[in-house]
Amino acid sequence: MSKVLIISSPFFNYQISVGDAFRKLGYDVKIETYDEPIHPFKGLLKWRHKFAIDKESLREKSRQKYKQYIEKQFDEYKPDLVFIYNGTILKDETLDYFRQHGSKVIIWMYDSVQRPDRAMCEKHIDHADLFCCFEEKDVEYFSKQGKTAYFLPLACDTSVYYPIDNKEKDIDILFVGTIYTSAKRIELLESIVERYKDKNIVIYGEYKPYFKNPIKWLFRRNRNVFKNVNIEPSLVNELFSRTKIALNIHNKQTFNGANQRLFEACGAKAYQICDKNPYIASVFQNGEVGLYENKEEMMNLIDYALQHDMSENAEKAYNIILNGNTFESRVKQMIELLDRK
Repeated sequence: MSKVLIISSPFFNYQISVGDAFRKLGYDVKIETYDEPIHPFKGLLKWRHKFAIDKESLREKSRQKYKQYIEKQFDEYKPDLVFIYNGTILKDETLDYFRQHGSKVIIWMYDSVQRPDRAMCEKHIDHADLFCCFEEKDVEYFSKQGKTAYFLPLACDTSVYYPIDNKEKDIDILFVGTIYTSAKRIELLESIVERYKDKNIVIYGEYKPYFKNPIKWLFRRNRNVFKNVNIEPSLVNELFSRTKIALNIHNKQTFNGANQRLFEACGAKAYQICDKNPYIASVFQNGEVGLYENKEEMMNLIDYALQHDMSENAEKAYNIILNGNTFESRVKQMIELLDRK
Protein backbone atom coordinates (compact mmCIF):
# COMPACT_ATOMS: atom_id res chain seq x y z
CA MET A 1 0.00 0.00 0.00
CA SER A 2 1.33 3.44 -0.96
CA LYS A 3 1.78 5.90 1.89
CA VAL A 4 1.01 9.63 1.89
CA LEU A 5 2.17 12.16 4.46
CA ILE A 6 -0.22 15.13 4.61
CA ILE A 7 1.18 18.39 5.98
CA SER A 8 -1.35 21.15 6.55
CA SER A 9 -2.48 24.05 8.65
CA PRO A 10 -5.73 23.39 10.55
CA PHE A 11 -7.62 25.37 7.88
CA PHE A 12 -11.23 24.25 8.51
CA ASN A 13 -9.84 20.72 9.08
CA TYR A 14 -9.60 20.16 5.33
CA GLN A 15 -6.49 18.07 5.95
CA ILE A 16 -8.89 15.46 7.37
CA SER A 17 -11.07 15.67 4.25
CA VAL A 18 -8.01 15.20 2.03
CA GLY A 19 -6.83 12.32 4.19
CA ASP A 20 -10.20 10.57 3.93
CA ALA A 21 -10.10 11.00 0.14
CA PHE A 22 -6.66 9.38 -0.06
CA ARG A 23 -7.84 6.49 2.14
CA LYS A 24 -10.81 5.87 -0.18
CA LEU A 25 -8.27 5.59 -3.00
CA GLY A 26 -6.30 2.95 -1.12
CA TYR A 27 -3.52 4.99 0.55
CA ASP A 28 -2.13 4.64 4.03
CA VAL A 29 -2.35 8.15 5.51
CA LYS A 30 -0.45 10.11 8.16
CA ILE A 31 -1.55 13.70 8.88
CA GLU A 32 0.69 16.35 10.42
CA THR A 33 -1.12 19.59 11.28
CA TYR A 34 0.97 22.69 11.96
CA ASP A 35 0.28 26.15 13.30
CA GLU A 36 2.51 29.17 13.03
CA PRO A 37 2.52 32.86 14.00
CA ILE A 38 1.64 34.31 10.59
CA HIS A 39 -2.11 33.76 10.50
CA PRO A 40 -2.29 31.61 13.62
CA PHE A 41 -5.34 29.60 14.57
CA LYS A 42 -4.40 29.06 18.22
CA GLY A 43 -5.06 31.81 20.76
CA LEU A 44 -1.60 31.90 22.31
CA LEU A 45 0.12 32.27 18.95
CA LYS A 46 -2.29 35.04 17.96
CA TRP A 47 -1.32 37.15 20.96
CA ARG A 48 2.35 36.25 20.67
CA HIS A 49 2.39 37.39 17.06
CA LYS A 50 0.34 40.50 17.76
CA PHE A 51 2.80 41.84 20.35
CA ALA A 52 6.07 40.57 18.82
CA ILE A 53 8.57 43.35 18.07
CA ASP A 54 10.31 41.35 15.35
CA LYS A 55 7.53 39.35 13.67
CA GLU A 56 9.74 37.98 10.90
CA SER A 57 12.20 36.62 13.43
CA LEU A 58 9.32 34.89 15.19
CA ARG A 59 8.19 33.35 11.92
CA GLU A 60 11.66 32.16 10.96
CA LYS A 61 12.22 30.58 14.36
CA SER A 62 8.93 28.75 13.99
CA ARG A 63 9.85 27.48 10.52
CA GLN A 64 13.29 26.29 11.58
CA LYS A 65 11.89 24.43 14.55
CA TYR A 66 9.25 22.79 12.39
CA LYS A 67 11.85 21.80 9.78
CA GLN A 68 13.61 19.61 12.30
CA TYR A 69 10.35 18.12 13.52
CA ILE A 70 8.78 17.30 10.14
CA GLU A 71 11.94 15.81 8.64
CA LYS A 72 12.07 13.43 11.61
CA GLN A 73 8.42 12.46 11.04
CA PHE A 74 9.16 11.93 7.36
CA ASP A 75 12.14 9.69 8.10
CA GLU A 76 10.10 7.53 10.46
CA TYR A 77 7.05 7.20 8.16
CA LYS A 78 8.90 6.92 4.81
CA PRO A 79 6.01 8.05 2.58
CA ASP A 80 5.79 7.56 -1.18
CA LEU A 81 4.01 10.91 -1.48
CA VAL A 82 4.01 14.14 0.53
CA PHE A 83 0.85 16.20 0.13
CA ILE A 84 1.11 19.79 1.38
CA TYR A 85 -1.89 22.02 1.96
CA ASN A 86 -0.54 25.57 1.60
CA GLY A 87 2.72 24.85 3.46
CA THR A 88 3.54 28.36 4.66
CA ILE A 89 5.70 26.94 7.42
CA LEU A 90 7.88 24.80 5.14
CA LYS A 91 11.29 25.84 3.88
CA ASP A 92 12.46 25.06 0.34
CA GLU A 93 15.23 22.82 1.61
CA THR A 94 12.67 20.69 3.45
CA LEU A 95 10.77 20.12 0.20
CA ASP A 96 14.06 19.17 -1.45
CA TYR A 97 14.77 16.80 1.43
CA PHE A 98 11.49 14.96 0.81
CA ARG A 99 12.24 14.55 -2.90
CA GLN A 100 15.87 13.57 -2.40
CA HIS A 101 14.71 10.76 -0.14
CA GLY A 102 12.33 9.19 -2.63
CA SER A 103 9.00 10.99 -2.24
CA LYS A 104 6.94 12.94 -4.73
CA VAL A 105 5.68 16.32 -3.47
CA ILE A 106 2.25 17.81 -4.23
CA ILE A 107 1.36 21.33 -3.05
CA TRP A 108 -2.23 22.60 -3.08
CA MET A 109 -2.37 26.33 -2.32
CA TYR A 110 -5.58 27.63 -0.76
CA ASP A 111 -4.23 31.21 -0.64
CA SER A 112 -3.02 33.27 -3.57
CA VAL A 113 0.76 33.20 -3.87
CA GLN A 114 0.56 36.87 -4.86
CA ARG A 115 -0.42 37.88 -1.34
CA PRO A 116 2.55 39.65 0.30
CA ASP A 117 2.46 37.25 3.25
CA ARG A 118 2.60 34.25 0.90
CA ALA A 119 5.75 35.29 -1.00
CA MET A 120 7.66 32.36 0.47
CA CYS A 121 5.14 29.90 -0.98
CA GLU A 122 5.67 31.31 -4.47
CA LYS A 123 9.15 29.76 -4.51
CA HIS A 124 7.80 26.36 -3.52
CA ILE A 125 6.78 25.65 -7.12
CA ASP A 126 10.47 25.06 -7.96
CA HIS A 127 10.74 22.42 -5.22
CA ALA A 128 7.60 20.36 -5.88
CA ASP A 129 6.52 17.76 -8.42
CA LEU A 130 3.01 19.19 -8.75
CA PHE A 131 1.76 22.64 -7.78
CA CYS A 132 -1.99 23.36 -7.72
CA CYS A 133 -3.79 26.64 -7.02
CA PHE A 134 -7.28 27.59 -5.87
CA GLU A 135 -7.09 30.73 -8.01
CA GLU A 136 -6.84 30.78 -11.82
CA LYS A 137 -4.91 34.04 -11.84
CA ASP A 138 -2.06 32.35 -9.96
CA VAL A 139 -1.79 29.77 -12.75
CA GLU A 140 -1.52 32.63 -15.24
CA TYR A 141 1.02 34.35 -13.00
CA PHE A 142 3.29 31.31 -13.04
CA SER A 143 2.74 30.75 -16.77
CA LYS A 144 4.19 34.18 -17.51
CA GLN A 145 7.33 33.00 -15.68
CA GLY A 146 7.50 29.84 -17.80
CA LYS A 147 6.37 27.64 -14.89
CA THR A 148 3.51 25.15 -14.82
CA ALA A 149 0.86 25.28 -12.12
CA TYR A 150 -2.62 23.78 -12.27
CA PHE A 151 -5.96 25.30 -11.37
CA LEU A 152 -7.70 23.10 -8.81
CA PRO A 153 -10.48 24.73 -6.80
CA LEU A 154 -11.77 23.61 -3.43
CA ALA A 155 -14.39 20.90 -3.03
CA CYS A 156 -17.05 19.44 -0.75
CA ASP A 157 -16.51 16.80 1.90
CA THR A 158 -19.79 14.94 1.55
CA SER A 159 -19.33 13.24 4.93
CA VAL A 160 -19.49 16.68 6.57
CA TYR A 161 -21.84 18.61 4.27
CA TYR A 162 -24.86 16.63 3.16
CA PRO A 163 -28.64 17.12 2.92
CA ILE A 164 -30.70 16.90 6.09
CA ASP A 165 -34.41 16.43 5.54
CA ASN A 166 -35.85 19.55 7.13
CA LYS A 167 -39.14 20.85 5.78
CA GLU A 168 -39.18 23.84 8.15
CA LYS A 169 -37.08 26.66 6.71
CA ASP A 170 -37.09 28.97 9.72
CA ILE A 171 -34.04 30.99 8.57
CA ASP A 172 -34.60 33.37 5.68
CA ILE A 173 -30.98 34.36 4.99
CA LEU A 174 -27.85 32.68 6.32
CA PHE A 175 -24.23 33.77 6.01
CA VAL A 176 -21.27 31.91 7.52
CA GLY A 177 -17.74 33.25 7.15
CA THR A 178 -15.14 35.66 8.52
CA ILE A 179 -16.45 39.22 8.22
CA TYR A 180 -14.10 41.70 9.90
CA THR A 181 -11.31 41.23 7.32
CA SER A 182 -13.55 42.05 4.34
CA ALA A 183 -14.96 45.53 3.72
CA LYS A 184 -17.06 44.03 0.92
CA ARG A 185 -18.72 41.55 3.25
CA ILE A 186 -19.31 44.14 5.94
CA GLU A 187 -20.95 46.57 3.51
CA LEU A 188 -23.21 43.98 1.83
CA LEU A 189 -24.25 42.23 5.03
CA GLU A 190 -25.06 45.47 6.84
CA SER A 191 -27.14 46.53 3.81
CA ILE A 192 -29.05 43.24 3.91
CA VAL A 193 -29.73 43.53 7.64
CA GLU A 194 -31.03 47.06 7.12
CA ARG A 195 -33.24 46.14 4.14
CA TYR A 196 -34.78 42.92 5.48
CA LYS A 197 -35.58 43.93 9.03
CA ASP A 198 -38.70 41.73 9.07
CA LYS A 199 -36.77 38.58 8.04
CA ASN A 200 -34.91 36.05 10.14
CA ILE A 201 -31.28 36.70 9.22
CA VAL A 202 -28.51 34.66 10.84
CA ILE A 203 -24.86 35.65 10.38
CA TYR A 204 -22.03 33.59 11.89
CA GLY A 205 -18.36 34.53 11.81
CA GLU A 206 -16.13 37.07 13.50
CA TYR A 207 -17.65 40.50 12.80
CA LYS A 208 -16.13 42.69 15.49
CA PRO A 209 -13.77 40.40 17.40
CA TYR A 210 -12.56 41.25 20.89
CA PHE A 211 -8.89 40.70 20.04
CA LYS A 212 -9.03 43.36 17.30
CA ASN A 213 -10.88 46.11 19.13
CA PRO A 214 -12.44 45.51 22.58
CA ILE A 215 -14.40 48.79 22.40
CA LYS A 216 -16.07 47.95 19.07
CA TRP A 217 -16.72 44.44 20.37
CA LEU A 218 -18.44 45.82 23.45
CA PHE A 219 -20.67 48.32 21.61
CA ARG A 220 -21.48 46.28 18.47
CA ARG A 221 -25.05 46.44 17.20
CA ASN A 222 -27.49 43.79 15.89
CA ARG A 223 -26.14 41.09 18.19
CA ASN A 224 -29.21 38.95 17.50
CA VAL A 225 -28.16 38.83 13.83
CA PHE A 226 -24.35 39.07 13.90
CA LYS A 227 -23.42 36.21 16.21
CA ASN A 228 -19.75 37.26 16.11
CA VAL A 229 -18.43 33.70 16.61
CA ASN A 230 -17.16 30.91 14.41
CA ILE A 231 -19.02 27.60 14.47
CA GLU A 232 -18.24 23.96 13.80
CA PRO A 233 -18.99 22.43 10.38
CA SER A 234 -21.67 20.13 11.83
CA LEU A 235 -23.66 23.17 12.97
CA VAL A 236 -23.09 24.93 9.63
CA ASN A 237 -24.53 21.89 7.86
CA GLU A 238 -27.56 21.88 10.16
CA LEU A 239 -28.14 25.59 9.52
CA PHE A 240 -27.97 25.01 5.76
CA SER A 241 -30.89 22.59 6.09
CA ARG A 242 -32.96 25.30 7.79
CA THR A 243 -32.32 28.22 5.48
CA LYS A 244 -34.13 29.52 2.41
CA ILE A 245 -31.02 31.34 1.19
CA ALA A 246 -27.37 30.56 1.84
CA LEU A 247 -25.53 33.75 0.98
CA ASN A 248 -21.95 33.66 -0.29
CA ILE A 249 -19.65 36.69 -0.61
CA HIS A 250 -16.09 36.05 -1.74
CA ASN A 251 -13.06 37.88 -0.41
CA LYS A 252 -11.27 40.31 -2.71
CA GLN A 253 -8.41 37.87 -3.34
CA THR A 254 -10.77 35.60 -5.32
CA PHE A 255 -10.91 36.70 -8.94
CA ASN A 256 -11.46 33.42 -10.79
CA GLY A 257 -11.85 30.65 -8.26
CA ALA A 258 -14.18 29.80 -5.39
CA ASN A 259 -14.24 29.62 -1.62
CA GLN A 260 -15.21 26.52 0.32
CA ARG A 261 -18.72 27.75 1.02
CA LEU A 262 -19.71 27.53 -2.64
CA PHE A 263 -19.27 23.76 -2.58
CA GLU A 264 -20.44 23.17 0.99
CA ALA A 265 -23.77 24.98 0.76
CA CYS A 266 -24.60 23.16 -2.47
CA GLY A 267 -23.40 19.88 -0.96
CA ALA A 268 -25.91 20.41 1.85
CA LYS A 269 -28.57 21.06 -0.82
CA ALA A 270 -29.19 24.64 0.27
CA TYR A 271 -30.18 27.22 -2.32
CA GLN A 272 -27.23 29.57 -2.67
CA ILE A 273 -26.84 33.15 -3.87
CA CYS A 274 -23.22 33.91 -4.72
CA ASP A 275 -21.09 36.59 -6.33
CA LYS A 276 -20.20 35.75 -9.91
CA ASN A 277 -16.85 35.15 -11.59
CA PRO A 278 -15.95 33.19 -14.75
CA TYR A 279 -15.13 29.95 -12.95
CA ILE A 280 -18.29 29.91 -10.82
CA ALA A 281 -20.41 30.78 -13.86
CA SER A 282 -18.86 27.85 -15.75
CA VAL A 283 -19.84 25.40 -13.00
CA PHE A 284 -23.39 26.66 -12.46
CA GLN A 285 -24.56 27.61 -15.93
CA ASN A 286 -28.34 27.29 -15.62
CA GLY A 287 -29.43 29.10 -12.49
CA GLU A 288 -28.63 26.27 -10.08
CA VAL A 289 -26.97 28.98 -7.97
CA GLY A 290 -28.15 32.58 -8.09
CA LEU A 291 -25.20 34.62 -9.37
CA TYR A 292 -24.84 38.37 -8.93
CA GLU A 293 -22.34 40.97 -10.12
CA ASN A 294 -23.39 43.89 -7.92
CA LYS A 295 -25.48 44.77 -4.90
CA GLU A 296 -28.65 45.48 -6.90
CA GLU A 297 -28.52 42.06 -8.58
CA MET A 298 -27.90 40.41 -5.22
CA MET A 299 -30.94 42.12 -3.68
CA ASN A 300 -33.11 41.15 -6.66
CA LEU A 301 -32.08 37.52 -6.30
CA ILE A 302 -32.83 37.61 -2.57
CA ASP A 303 -36.25 39.18 -3.19
CA TYR A 304 -37.12 36.45 -5.70
CA ALA A 305 -35.86 33.55 -3.56
CA LEU A 306 -37.80 34.75 -0.52
CA GLN A 307 -41.00 34.56 -2.54
CA HIS A 308 -40.42 31.34 -4.49
CA ASP A 309 -39.53 27.70 -3.83
CA MET A 310 -35.90 27.27 -4.96
CA SER A 311 -35.56 23.59 -4.01
CA GLU A 312 -35.32 22.43 -7.62
CA ASN A 313 -32.36 24.76 -8.22
CA ALA A 314 -30.73 23.50 -5.02
CA GLU A 315 -31.24 19.87 -6.12
CA LYS A 316 -29.49 20.53 -9.43
CA ALA A 317 -26.60 22.30 -7.70
CA TYR A 318 -26.28 19.34 -5.31
CA ASN A 319 -25.92 16.93 -8.23
CA ILE A 320 -23.20 19.11 -9.74
CA ILE A 321 -21.24 18.79 -6.50
CA LEU A 322 -21.57 15.00 -6.41
CA ASN A 323 -20.47 14.70 -10.03
CA GLY A 324 -16.89 15.91 -9.84
CA ASN A 325 -16.62 18.47 -7.05
CA THR A 326 -15.81 16.32 -4.02
CA PHE A 327 -12.43 15.96 -2.29
CA GLU A 328 -12.10 12.46 -3.68
CA SER A 329 -12.50 13.88 -7.21
CA ARG A 330 -9.85 16.52 -6.54
CA VAL A 331 -7.34 14.01 -5.16
CA LYS A 332 -7.92 11.76 -8.18
CA GLN A 333 -7.21 14.73 -10.45
CA MET A 334 -3.94 15.47 -8.66
CA ILE A 335 -2.75 11.88 -8.82
CA GLU A 336 -3.57 11.72 -12.53
CA LEU A 337 -1.68 14.96 -13.16
CA LEU A 338 1.28 13.66 -11.20
CA ASP A 339 1.30 10.36 -13.12
CA ARG A 340 1.40 12.24 -16.43
CA LYS A 341 4.44 14.31 -15.48
